[in-house]
Amino acid sequence: MDASGGGLNARRLALGWIDGVLRCRRRFDPADAAAAAGLPERDRAFARAMAACALRRHGQIEDALARRLARPPGRWETRGLLRLGAAQILFLGVPPHAAVSTAAELAPPAHKGLVNAVLRRIAVDGPRRIRAQDAARLNTPGWLWQSWRAAYGAERARAIALAHLEEAPLDLTARGDPEAAAHAVDGAVLSTGTVRRAPGGRVDALPGYADGAWWPQDAAAALPARLLGAGPGDAAIDLCAAPGGKTAQLAAAGVDVTAVDDDGGRLRVLEANLRRLGLRAHTVRADAARWRPEAAARFVLLDAPCTATGTIRRRPDVPHLRRPADVAAARARQDRLLDAAAAMLAPGGTLVYAVCSLQPEEGPEAVAALLARSRALAPHRVRGVEIGGLDELVAGDGAVRSLPCHLGDRGGMDGFYIARLKRRGGGVG
Repeated sequence: MDASGGGLNARRLALGWIDGVLRCRRRFDPADAAAAAGLPERDRAFARAMAACALRRHGQIEDALARRLARPPGRWETRGLLRLGAAQILFLGVPPHAAVSTAAELAPPAHKGLVNAVLRRIAVDGPRRIRAQDAARLNTPGWLWQSWRAAYGAERARAIALAHLEEAPLDLTARGDPEAAAHAVDGAVLSTGTVRRAPGGRVDALPGYADGAWWPQDAAAALPARLLGAGPGDAAIDLCAAPGGKTAQLAAAGVDVTAVDDDGGRLRVLEANLRRLGLRAHTVRADAARWRPEAAARFVLLDAPCTATGTIRRRPDVPHLRRPADVAAARARQDRLLDAAAAMLAPGGTLVYAVCSLQPEEGPEAVAALLARSRALAPHRVRGVEIGGLDELVAGDGAVRSLPCHLGDRGGMDGFYIARLKRRGGGVG
């Protein structure tokens, strides 16, 4: 990347994204059209790669910089340039001279010499230092590390943290034949039916997108709707439905779906996605904890709002934005939503609860508390054959617990907890 024009603009965009997360605690949204306005796709992709790397490898980068600085620079812009330059040199394979010269050019006049000197030293001895670091531990906030160790054990916690350092592949759910979709996008079909291809490039430019042949959806995120058991002619309720991946799955299977969400903007995205896919659903803007259907439902799907710690491969901002208090706040909302979802069920009806969180408070502990509050519900165990033969995902309580390190040789998957429950009175399988 040259040191002028698009290269500088891409770095400015990346700096803005990094600053937004680390200083303003704003979500990293590389699809933000306003921020990327005017940049060609090559430069937008480069900006996304730099920002994502700086966020994923933040702990390692800070450790490397701290050894070359008596104290952090007072200006956020300078600190951001050092992080960005180090990310390029140490992890992205950018020639050091390009990373150093562009960082120095963008630096405030009083800090150009500092930026130049520090990054030159990083280029000389940084790779050796990186090889000696504990990458899993340095890039994981302490509270998350301790939580995962307690929940999954030290070895599995380390595997989770290492999986977060890799860019996630692009997963797609086909509206029709997965094999045909895989052939069109140069991908492969996983045992669960998800189409997987290598990351990179514009999703909306891939064959089949404009025609509504598929939609992006992680392999783990595609499991809850499949476990609901609703088929052609059945009616189902999808709570907290936007942006609509699970609604689309159900609608494509011939289910009469009522999609409920309280966010008008996200609901409009859901409706636009359904139009592109040629699918239909009833949409309702309402708080799912308060809304009730006219009649009890046989099938209810609740993919509840959560801390999203299972999606860090795709959202490297999450470790920087979440705090321990967020888990308790999410859990309180999940309890309300679970009570509401249970109240909607007809006797014999099925409730599938899902969260894309690795935190046990939001998964098994939330379901255990619901079962203690409502004796009318009982677990309905998931079998490995229902999820593509991935028996290792079936937890001891019969729920699904996917981790980012599962399917590690194929690119991993998001961390989800999925529990299937039945209301007594119609038989429990």
